[in-house]
Amino acid sequence: MKTKQVFLLLTVYFVCLFLTGCTGKKDPVVVYLVGDSTMADYSNDYEPGKDYKKTRYPITGWGQVFQPFMSVDSLHKVEKLIKGDSVFVDDRARGGRSTRTFFQEGRWRSVYESLKKNDIVIIQFGHNDAATNKPERYVDVEGYKEYLRLFVTQTREKGAYPILLTPVARNYPWKDGKLRNVHGEYDKAVKDVARELQATMIDLNKKSMDFFAEKGEEYISRNYFMNLPAGVYQAYPDGQKDNTHFQPEGATEVARLVFEGMQEWSADKK
Repeated sequence: MKTKQVFLLLTVYFVCLFLTGCTGKKDPVVVYLVGDSTMADYSNDYEPGKDYKKTRYPITGWGQVFQPFMSVDSLHKVEKLIKGDSVFVDDRARGGRSTRTFFQEGRWRSVYESLKKNDIVIIQFGHNDAATNKPERYVDVEGYKEYLRLFVTQTREKGAYPILLTPVARNYPWKDGKLRNVHGEYDKAVKDVARELQATMIDLNKKSMDFFAEKGEEYISRNYFMNLPAGVYQAYPDGQKDNTHFQPEGATEVARLVFEGMQEWSADKK
């Protein structure tokens, strides 16, 4: 009788372990996205109390559509980076922020305090750091490097993994059917810091310039960037010309380029 009771108790115990998720399955890895408007998620609480579809759509940051690339059946492609069974993308990017303002506003501290071992932090700034005409956000190249060093170093302190991105391309300037680098020394600065700290770096600037050139100026201007005709979108009744921010198709392609860069790095480490 006692043997049967022990067997029953053990059976119940192991069933409970299974049902409560105590079978050794790892917690989700959190991929934090730290950057500017080209990376931001406009669909949730970006502007509390406002309807995204009515007030901002179709503007879409590439981070807004990055979660599908982190699906369970894709993680084997980046297994050298993602040390877990599942991923949650936490997009902390915000429009108009440079490395300095992201830090000064406490946004970086919020990420840092949330980090745990094996989390990923993808860092993409540069658009606003270089804005010499906007002193409230401008950071010179040396200051830009210092903040990138800080983000990388403090990410590592938590046992998390930093990934630096060069800034994504704008839709100008074009010459002979090719996009040129509009980011100047800020592009090189990311590479310098990555080399100095031996940090993982994805050259998103080059990847996006090359990919956009393949598609052609006319196509990406109409379908990827926020160049909108009048009378089509409620949020932009008069239309808009914007060669920095993305429509959903453009954001998705940039997210794919980032994931592609992660795959390439992971493959190199095998």
